Amino acid sequence: MPTTTTHDVVIIGAGFSGIGVAIQLDKAGFDDFLLLEDGDGVGGAWHWNTYPGVGVDIPSFSYQFSFEQRNTWSRVYAPGAELKAYAEHCTDKYGLRERTRFNTRVTGARFDDDTHEWTLETADGDEIVARNVVVATGALTQPKLPDIAGVESFTGTTLHTARWDHDVDLSGKRVAIIGTGASAVQVIPTIAPEVEQLTVFQRTPIWCLPKPDARLAWPLRTALRVPGAKTLTRTISEAFVEANFPIAAHFYGVVPLADGAERIGRAFLRQQVKDPVTREKLTPKYGLGCKRPSFSNRYLSAFNRDNVVLETTGIEAITPSGVRTTDGVEHEIDVLILATGFKVFEKGNMPPIPVVGADGLDLEAWWDENRFQAYQGVSMPGFPNLFMMLGPYGFNGSSYFNLIEAQSRHIVRALREARRRSSTRVEVTAEANDAYFQRMLGRRPQQVFFRDACATANSYYFDAHGDVPLRPALTLETKWEAARYDLDDYTYA
Repeated sequence: MPTTTTHDVVIIGAGFSGIGVAIQLDKAGFDDFLLLEDGDGVGGAWHWNTYPGVGVDIPSFSYQFSFEQRNTWSRVYAPGAELKAYAEHCTDKYGLRERTRFNTRVTGARFDDDTHEWTLETADGDEIVARNVVVATGALTQPKLPDIAGVESFTGTTLHTARWDHDVDLSGKRVAIIGTGASAVQVIPTIAPEVEQLTVFQRTPIWCLPKPDARLAWPLRTALRVPGAKTLTRTISEAFVEANFPIAAHFYGVVPLADGAERIGRAFLRQQVKDPVTREKLTPKYGLGCKRPSFSNRYLSAFNRDNVVLETTGIEAITPSGVRTTDGVEHEIDVLILATGFKVFEKGNMPPIPVVGADGLDLEAWWDENRFQAYQGVSMPGFPNLFMMLGPYGFNGSSYFNLIEAQSRHIVRALREARRRSSTRVEVTAEANDAYFQRMLGRRPQQVFFRDACATANSYYFDAHGDVPLRPALTLETKWEAARYDLDDYTYA
């Protein structure tokens, strides 16, 4: 039978965003919370993504909570299984498992103007009432299928990198992979040695840079136990990450680091790929930074293998037996891998569920009419008691964990002030939201994305409005503003 439960805070998603905000809410005394998770385990991306070669793309020293640092990572860039284990560890250490409801898909959320509460509907038919809701579903959550005719007609085995089936044996199989994004960069060199033939269908080449990765032997892991060692290592790692994205992408007009990185990328490509024709096909025709680059020491060299073929002719259709390209060639295969990424700034993912706020205001329609925007990536006017983790203009490209902690602090401050005022409704003002949105747009001239070199990038950074709803700010500024924004930027009732 359908049931109804009531909580002070409901967090949608038990990935690292949900875990992080839950820990901070608990520390701040907001202990009546519930996490709702669609899957049967915690970890979000690291629960769902288990494809061969999956791993983090920034150093592990940065990819962890500042208050829960590990010195047991096996590599500088940890494999996915270790991130999954880290999520499990944090969940158990901070007592979140018993406050998480698994296998629960939220299908809608509606605000009640009279009671100042949200009603969440689930696929099971249950209703969950919450005073406050935190949407922590992440951006890279919902797999995206390619818009190719006949994709459902293939009679062999089809896999999406985000939902890998480990019962499928690729040994000796003819395999095709569509896509050359971040997931494909990890999958391709991992499976190439075991398959009979691997045909890589590329639409847009990816910038691939050398990866400063290494195994962390036990003496080094032991050295990280020395007082101050983890802090120093994390500081160096975060400076590296900051230079690679927030500074390079958002302050390109001041510090054109991307130009130097392009030279490194081209030299790396020449060094890694022997065949000049293949090398030319793998050379991006857009500027570095326009779309997500990748770091790998194995991806480019995989195309030197005799059993790996790079196909850049457009795909006309998927057939029952393979892939037909626009030149009429039929590529017969046994297994089709879709490395086609996720819905990001698209309807159906932003927001991930239908959300109806005050006075019947629909969030998807509001964003469609007014462009993606959210005050510090957290709140939208017209949607009281609703907070997002890394909503529009919340993610700056830094360590995900830095930003989770910053946004958690932002949310906790707003809820604390509402509690202090004995308020049941907290809502960002239109004025504060507008001022923030205009400030973000005003920084466009310095960003890497809006130069002519990005015209052919096919980047998911861009939304339907031609905006890039990333936060053009340094991580230090992001943290500072989360901790010090004017509490009167919200109204309380």
